[in-house]
Amino acid sequence: MVGGSAQETEAAFYDALQKGDLELLMACWAEEDEVVCVHPGGPRLLGHGAIRSVFEGIFANGGIPVTPQRVQRMEGLGSAVHSLLERIELNTHEGPKLGWIVATNVYQNTAHGWRLVAHHASQGPEHVDVAELDIHTPAPVLH
Repeated sequence: MVGGSAQETEAAFYDALQKGDLELLMACWAEEDEVVCVHPGGPRLLGHGAIRSVFEGIFANGGIPVTPQRVQRMEGLGSAVHSLLERIELNTHEGPKLGWIVATNVYQNTAHGWRLVAHHASQGPEHVDVAELDIHTPAPVLH
């Protein structure tokens, strides 16, 4: 479902990425002209047309084997910011390899429900200790 909550929109976004479903992916985005998407090493894409065009090219080879992990959520009444690692399963000439992307997804609660307004992804660490993905370190006490 797209729009019931920020988490549901995020789940639909990653489902669309995995399936290479352009229509579902675009349904996750808010209808505002100011939506923005940045891929690792790529330019800032502004608006639906630019975002759709780039994803059409990406999906020409099928979906992306990406799984969101280690999601940290900050949510308010009308907006939500999710910081996460994206685990990507790459097929290389040396065999399967895991890749990591650091991503931030920003959602707004619109008239059509929760929608993505910004996706910013950067190349992540070369190696991530998978055993540490579920460890939560409490924030230090400030007072």
